[in-house]
Parts: sequence; structure tokens; C-alpha cells
Amino acid sequence: MKKELKPEERLIVAADYSPIEHGGIQGVKQKVITLAESLKGLGVYIKVNSILRAVGYDLITILHDLGLKVLADLKLIDIPNTMKTDGELLAEVKPELLTVMCCAGIDGMNAVQKAIGPATEILGVTILTSLNEEECQAIFTCSTRAGVLRFARMAQLAGLGGLILSPKEVEVVKDRFELMLSLNTPGVRPEWAIVKGDDQARILTPKKAIQNGAERIVMGRPITQAKANDEGLPQNPREAVKRTLREIEQALEEKGGE
Repeated sequence: MKKELKPEERLIVAADYSPIEHGGIQGVKQKVITLAESLKGLGVYIKVNSILRAVGYDLITILHDLGLKVLADLKLIDIPNTMKTDGELLAEVKPELLTVMCCAGIDGMNAVQKAIGPATEILGVTILTSLNEEECQAIFTCSTRAGVLRFARMAQLAGLGGLILSPKEVEVVKDRFELMLSLNTPGVRPEWAIVKGDDQARILTPKKAIQNGAERIVMGRPITQAKANDEGLPQNPREAVKRTLREIEQALEEKGGE
């Protein structure tokens, strides 16, 4: 069942850094910790992905100790027994959110959910936001909309808590009342952000994503690459988060007044 979220609980900051650009594995780990330290007290989630595979799940404990909630964006996919083992290992560090691939199948997704327990909300990844319509047809032999709905039903049958899906596909799921899943959207870009080499194909602004029905939004580079001396733009990640939270609050106020 969906729960009511505070504005700060609706923002997930993606801590994705290149080891080539940031001094290897230990350099990336330090970048993630530095980002977490800069966001202390704001109540947002931090998303960690590749760095977890490199340094291990102890990083989740470090981030918890800094007062942040964690999305372990591992996109788990394997046979059910291995996914069960993944869930048992992650149960020791208790990330608030965890991603699995819906195409792993109902049994695999359910095995993770049972193993990790109810304290972690598992989000099923539907269609990656980097895929365009042509690629989706080539891989899944259906449109993105049809694929998202297919995977949403599988996630519901597996007992998951929510979905990861493009903000433009939220409308496919949000009005289907039989699907009691939280809707979590990457591919979100505020109008004030300019991201070089963006690889997201289906995007909306934070305000529009929330108004369309998303419970949480995922933002990375517009926050993590915020720098001083960018005229008219947030000068650091903490300022970028605060600006994004104001946009979320405005979206919720306008949505509530409809």
C-alpha cells in the first residue's frame, strides 16, 4: 500500500561518479561520502549503484551513519535462488529501497522480497529510461507503454512495493487502482539544469513528474555537478537539493489545490 511521503522523502539523489574522473574506486567512494556529508539533515535519499559492487555493502552502513536513507540501485537479476541469497545479504545492512529488474521474473522478485523483509521497499525496474521507443520494440517486442504495464503487473504479483519507470509512463500505471505500487521516476531534469552528454531519453521536470503522479523522483547530475560561478544555477549540491525540494513542494501544493 502506498504511504504518504514528506517532500524530502520524494527526492532520491543519484551518487553516480566515474572512477576515471575521480581517482578510481577509493576516489569514487570518497565522492559519495562527501556528497552524503553535504546533504546531512535534508532527509533525502542517496542512490548508490556501481560503487556498491566495488567496495561492498558496508558503504550503506556508512551512509546510514551520516543520516541518509539509501536506495541500493543494484537492479538485481538472476535465478530465484541467487536472488534469495542477495536479499539475505542485503538484509544485514537494511537499505530503505532496493531495485530489481522486473524481467528477472515473478519468482525471482518475490524471493528477494521474502528474504530481505518488509523494512526494505523493493522497486521493480520496468523499461530503462535510456531506451527509446525503437530500442524497446527491438528488445521487448512491444511499446514502452505496453512493456511498463506488463512489468508492473508482474511486480504486483511478486509482492513488490513499487516501480522504477520513466515519468512519461507514470500515467500508464497511476490510474490502474488494482496496482498498489509506488511510482519512482528517474530521467528527471529541472529546467535550470544543463547536463552535457545526457543519456536519458524520456524526461520531465521534477514539478511535472510529481504532478503526473510520481511518488519519488531520482536526480543525479543536476545536483552532483552543481558548481560555483554558474550564473543563475545552484552553486553546490546542497543548494541544488533545496531548490529541487521547493519545486516538489510547489507541485504538491498545486496538485492538492486541484
